[in-house]
Amino acid sequence: MHHRLAICLFLMFVCPTPTRALEPVRVADTVYAFIGDSGDIGPANGGNVGNSGFIVGRTGVIVVDTGISYHHGKAMIEAIRKVSPLPVELAIITHAVQEFLFGNAAFVEIHAPLLTHVESAELMRQRCDHCLSNLRKILGDEAMSGTRLVVPERTVKESTVLDVAGRKLDVLFYGWASTPGDLAVFDRDSGVLFAGGLVASHRIPGLRDGKLEGWLQALDRLEQVAARAIVPGHGAVGGKLEIQETAAYLRALDAKVRTLYKDGASLMQAVDSADLPAYAGWSMYPTLHRQNVLHRYLQLEVDELGGN
Repeated sequence: MHHRLAICLFLMFVCPTPTRALEPVRVADTVYAFIGDSGDIGPANGGNVGNSGFIVGRTGVIVVDTGISYHHGKAMIEAIRKVSPLPVELAIITHAVQEFLFGNAAFVEIHAPLLTHVESAELMRQRCDHCLSNLRKILGDEAMSGTRLVVPERTVKESTVLDVAGRKLDVLFYGWASTPGDLAVFDRDSGVLFAGGLVASHRIPGLRDGKLEGWLQALDRLEQVAARAIVPGHGAVGGKLEIQETAAYLRALDAKVRTLYKDGASLMQAVDSADLPAYAGWSMYPTLHRQNVLHRYLQLEVDELGGN
């Protein structure tokens, strides 16, 4: 008995941790989402902080975003196969942020084509190897084993209609918003909109790669889409309210930082005093809001100096 117990304990410590099972949430008939944790990337959540999903068409499955790692992508594929045995005909990567794209390696193993915006592909080439190095430090080599950067070969430059797996998809691009290559994916049959990095639900959206004016314009246009349900990049599935609330936060951020900048506050004074109590209960407020204030202040400086 003691011998068997010792073997079991040995195996627990030396064998790779099994991939965490993912449970898809049914958003509409044949449309599902994987909802990530609302906090920051860390060992407790395995880096699963971004939403993804899939659409089951007549002849195959369309995936929207692939998760934080190779193992995450494998877990997605396993969960998808429990819903449908059909092949993955396409995986669309909505934007170049780490929790949405490093599962690509698992999907190319099953010969699923990958598609993204041309600007997102370029941003992946520029920085995602560095992101992967950081993720290994945060999550550990075991959690990130097998993960590598796979840049989609198929790209789009503008909004387009795809006919794939027997579904009509509107792949929407409204210009530089949260990132240079933000895509949203609208499934006409179900009315479900995968909003990618454009929308966050009760989580502070990050302005690091964003252009605030372009983002607000994109949200205005996104609100005109006849969506019956919206899967945001972060947070719970919702509707048009999530678009409106994301826009309201960005406008409030802009107004607060502009006022401080106009009144002569220094960068750090602005960061320390630009509180927005209405959003203090949103996930990631203590860190991301301060970072957003910094980015917006610096952009106002650039604008004043005549930069881009």
